Amino acid sequence: MTSVTIQRKWHTTAEVAEMLGFSLSKTKTLVLTGEIRSVKIGRNRRILPDWVDEYVNRCASEAVERWSA
Repeated sequence: MTSVTIQRKWHTTAEVAEMLGFSLSKTKTLVLTGEIRSVKIGRNRRILPDWVDEYVNRCASEAVERWSA
């Protein structure tokens, strides 16, 4: 029997908060302001892993720009 690992395609806001080490309310604010992209499916928000990476990379780039100025 072959074991298959299923990887999630979407993350919940709570999962993203845990990944980033942020509170749930801060993460919800980032989602609602559009700083972290999301899609609304029914009553829930879902976030692609690439969108989390996009947010982290943007924050890192802005930090580098501030420190090099």
